[in-house]
Amino acid sequence: MAGTDRQRTLIAEGPAIILVEPQLPENIGMVARAMANFGLAELRLVKPREEFPNEKARSAASRADHIIDAAQVFDDLPAAIKDLHFVYATTARERDAFKQVRGPVEAGQVLRQRFNDGEKTGILFGRERIGLNNDEVSLADELVTFPVNPAFSSLNIAQAVLLMSYEWMKSGLENHTDTAFRGPELAPAPKEHLLGFFTHLEEALQARGYFRPMARKEIMVNNLRGVLTRPGFSDSELKLLRGVLVSLDYFSPKTPRGAGAPEGRKRDKAGKTDMVPPAKDTQNDE
Repeated sequence: MAGTDRQRTLIAEGPAIILVEPQLPENIGMVARAMANFGLAELRLVKPREEFPNEKARSAASRADHIIDAAQVFDDLPAAIKDLHFVYATTARERDAFKQVRGPVEAGQVLRQRFNDGEKTGILFGRERIGLNNDEVSLADELVTFPVNPAFSSLNIAQAVLLMSYEWMKSGLENHTDTAFRGPELAPAPKEHLLGFFTHLEEALQARGYFRPMARKEIMVNNLRGVLTRPGFSDSELKLLRGVLVSLDYFSPKTPRGAGAPEGRKRDKAGKTDMVPPAKDTQNDE
C-alpha cells in the first residue's frame, strides 16, 4: 500500500533490531522498511556478509534511509547488546534452555512496558538459513516465537521483523482495534425517513413494472423492506438513494415501463417531490 507522507511526524523509537550475520543486503533493506512502517528506528548488524552501508540495502529499504544511514555494525553479538537492559531472541524451534518463551503479542507488551520504564531493549534475529545458534540464544533474557505452521515454520528475516514491529506498534495503541483512519460515524436515520424512502421506492418500481405478478406484490415489498432495513442507513445515505430514485422518476426513457415520474408524484419549484392524487392505476394485474 502506498502511504509515505513526508509532511507527517516520523515515529522513531522502541527496541533495537539486531540482525546476526545477515547474508543478503536486500534483506537488510527490507528489514529497514518493515521497521520504518511501524515506528522502529535502531538497526544493529553483527558481522554482515557484505560490506555495509550497501546500495542494494538502501534500494530495498524503499526510502527508509534514516534507518540505513543510522545502522551500526558490530564485530560480535556481546558488543551489539552490551548497552541494553533486556533482549528477546526470536526462534522458530524449541530450545533446551531455561528461558521464558512468549508469543509476539505478549512480547510486544513486555517491550512496551520496559520502554515506558526507561529501559533499552532489543530483539535478536538470526541468519537467513539457520537462525540463531544456542550460544547466541543464551545471551538473551527471553525467547519469542510465532504461531506458524509447524510443518513450515521458517520465516524470511524481513517477515519476522515485520511481525514483531507490528506487535510493537500495536502495543502502544489505546485500543488494540484502532486503525490509522476510520470512516465517518453515521447515526441511523429516523424510521420516518426510512419509511418515506420505502414509499418512494415502491412507487418507482410500480411504474416500471417490477411487481409481476401483482398477486405477489405484498411479498415482494416485504422482502425489499427486509433487505433494506438491515444496513441501518443514515440520513445522508437515504438522501443518496432518494436522489437515485428522483433521477429515475424524471429522466427515464419514454417507454411503457419508464414514462417519466410515477403516477402520484410531482416536483415543486424547490426540487422536492410531493404526492398528488393518481389519475389511474398504471399497472394491470396479471
